Amino acid sequence: MILKKLVVLIVLLAALKSVTAQEHEYNGNPDASYITARDLAFEGKRSEARDTLAQILKRYPDYVDVKCLLAKTYSWDKEYEKARLQFNQITSKEKRNQEVWVAAIKNEQYAHNLHIALGLANKALVYLKEDTEISALKAQVLAQMADSQLLQNKLKATKIADESNQSVTIYTEGEVFDQVLDPMFYGALEYKKKTKWGVLLPRLNFNRRFNINGVQAEVDAYPKISKSLSGYFNYGFSNSKIFPKHRVGAEVLKELPNAMEASLGFRYLSFAADNATILTGSFGLYRGNYYASFRPFIVPDAEKGLGVSGSLLVRRYLKDGNNYLGLNLGYGFDTELNQFVVDGELLAQTLLFLEAQRLRLEYQFTSKSQRNQYLTSLGVNRQELAFSSGEFFLSVTAGIAYQFKFK
Repeated sequence: MILKKLVVLIVLLAALKSVTAQEHEYNGNPDASYITARDLAFEGKRSEARDTLAQILKRYPDYVDVKCLLAKTYSWDKEYEKARLQFNQITSKEKRNQEVWVAAIKNEQYAHNLHIALGLANKALVYLKEDTEISALKAQVLAQMADSQLLQNKLKATKIADESNQSVTIYTEGEVFDQVLDPMFYGALEYKKKTKWGVLLPRLNFNRRFNINGVQAEVDAYPKISKSLSGYFNYGFSNSKIFPKHRVGAEVLKELPNAMEASLGFRYLSFAADNATILTGSFGLYRGNYYASFRPFIVPDAEKGLGVSGSLLVRRYLKDGNNYLGLNLGYGFDTELNQFVVDGELLAQTLLFLEAQRLRLEYQFTSKSQRNQYLTSLGVNRQELAFSSGEFFLSVTAGIAYQFKFK
């Protein structure tokens, strides 16, 4: 009896599965369904369109127009890798389908993969010789690649022109707090000089923090190692308790293809009671008139663990590399290390492991003669109190710099 019931149950399940499969199997008119999916896609209902297209492809896997439209919907939704996968499946078989080649090239343009787009255009022209639309797309891609390099080259030219001159810069900034801390003031006097091997920038920093004055002597050097490789070296010295006694930094910057760059380096700071080593680097890219750079800071410490911080810089350049609007976002410890101990009293401990967030806006512009340069900045900071864990203060900073260039 039990065996009989078990057999009946198995038969019923099998029948149910068969009915369900038949319900989901596509039996409609593929051309009519394609037009319906196309209308849905053009109306912005691309998810519903993809469902219909997927059902058609289950029954008609080689329906090229359906697969091409599916790829296009992915591209329109900025899912460029999924679109690329579909386009590649088509072009591997349909090597003379002009519509697919055009859509595949445009997908890479939208994704800013200009080298891939150029490769697809060249490949398409092997099978569709002298096709005017693909040839025009190829020219467009080449122009885009030139544009992506244009700003980088423009900034390079500006930098080289600047480096051929001497300059003096005066910088000042103030910071006010919403609690506990007195206002702080920062200032610097910098001289810039181009040499045969690169650029040298000696600088004198003045700070007033916690009602204590301090001076630091510092020098930066930017040697040119090769056409695409440059370096950065820094050394600073101070006898003041509000500065590290010794500050050392080094970094190597490499220019990469497709208007990108990357660097790797370190910072080392020596205080009377402690030392700190910070590993850092950067990744930057140029797109149109914009430049963006991400820089992480990592502090390995055997006792406190790992301190991690990072900053994101975005600039929109105006007429050249000396004129721009900038936004700087920071999260993590204060990379300037504004901490010190005076007479055994903890005034601000090492901020490598304290939570902080920073927002800074900048505007740099030049005079008509290009000999005078100005930089204005405004920032907001939120940071954990060094002497009261879990409590935060807010501060506002405002600064201005003036640079005079001369032969």
